[in-house]
Amino acid sequence: MAVDLDIEELLDNIYNAFNPQPLPAGDSKYVECREVRGDVEILQDLGRSIRRSRELTCQLYSGYRGTGKTTELLRLKADLEEQKCFVVYFAADEEDISVQDVQYADILLACTRHLLDKLKQANSQPIADWLRERLQDLKDILSTEINLNQLTIETQLNQFAKITAAIRAEPSQRQKIREKVEPHTETLLKALNAFIADAKHNLPDGKTQLVVIADNLDRIVPIFRDNGRSNHEEIFLDRHEQLKALDCHIVYTVPISMIYSRWATDLKDNYGISQVLPSVMVQYRDGSPYEAGIAKLKETIKRRVEPYTDLDLETQIFESPEVLEQLCRMSGGYMRDLIQLAQEAINRTDQLPISARAVQRAIAEVRDIYQRAVEENQWQTLAQVHKSKEIANDNLHRSLLFNRCLLEYRYLNQKGDKYIWYDVHPLIWELPKFKDALK
Repeated sequence: MAVDLDIEELLDNIYNAFNPQPLPAGDSKYVECREVRGDVEILQDLGRSIRRSRELTCQLYSGYRGTGKTTELLRLKADLEEQKCFVVYFAADEEDISVQDVQYADILLACTRHLLDKLKQANSQPIADWLRERLQDLKDILSTEINLNQLTIETQLNQFAKITAAIRAEPSQRQKIREKVEPHTETLLKALNAFIADAKHNLPDGKTQLVVIADNLDRIVPIFRDNGRSNHEEIFLDRHEQLKALDCHIVYTVPISMIYSRWATDLKDNYGISQVLPSVMVQYRDGSPYEAGIAKLKETIKRRVEPYTDLDLETQIFESPEVLEQLCRMSGGYMRDLIQLAQEAINRTDQLPISARAVQRAIAEVRDIYQRAVEENQWQTLAQVHKSKEIANDNLHRSLLFNRCLLEYRYLNQKGDKYIWYDVHPLIWELPKFKDALK
């Protein structure tokens, strides 16, 4: 059967509107969800500390992967820039680190590369001197020939880009580079701070403060050593002095499983209160719908659709209000799943409105992914959390948080008291193994 070309084009446009990408600051598709996320607001929670503090700050920001942290951090970047801050933002996993295997030295090298790239007006001689001493050790690994007497800032940037690219993409070279660099991280940190000190005297456009935002470190996969410690602990606890030592304000994203560990008080002592971006609350603890949260998710979908059509969302884009609400509730208030469920439902649609069957097929596809993510020994744990709405402080629960089988919600009552609770992702509720565990 032939498909109306206008409908086909509309479906194509709507489908692509749901690409799960971070939104730039000021994007019309952004929906403010503070009231349904327990009064979390990055411009106050992180930005205000940076603007008000007379000392340099180092803050941690966390949440589930795909819950909207990058979108919020881009909002923070834009707001700080309006407040006369020069912000160096980078997503570390795009060009600098492999989230499957990360050590502190990788993060320091990434920071160095991006600061060199964004502050080219500063005197980079201290870093050139450090690099000159290291390149002799690294030249065989990097397969590069370079005139050590002509290390311009562009040449330095190029060499750090080669180093971080090798660390990210070449497992066989990764450890070799670390063995050469790790003994000299303190001297690199000292050289980098000398570079930063000069840069802060020459910030462009009347900027008065320097801020570094290192995003996507929350994606670092936990690796447990023989002594029981994880790479998360080695980076964010054992090396906290070095992470904080950059001579500027810093924001690092951190894995959510680290926030909910026995090291929570140590993180607070070392970095201050860590900020967490929770899921949008779509239900109360008793399972009844939380209409305010569901309304925010509906608005999120509407903002993506409305540039292409003025059709009514609940009766012409979707088959009925109940079908749209089902999609929103099954997302668990987790933004990436909301976006991907909508996109999958559109992909199973030939003519509007999107049917209940298309939404159910989308739910089934994503549900199958979550079923594969749960290990056999975890079903009973999920059932216990579903009943108690609480989590234990152990690696099993942290693992379930990390892979988003467990979601965190926050609720602020009229007095300002904050309640934090947890539940199993709604997509898991109908799985036979979960139902058996509940019995």
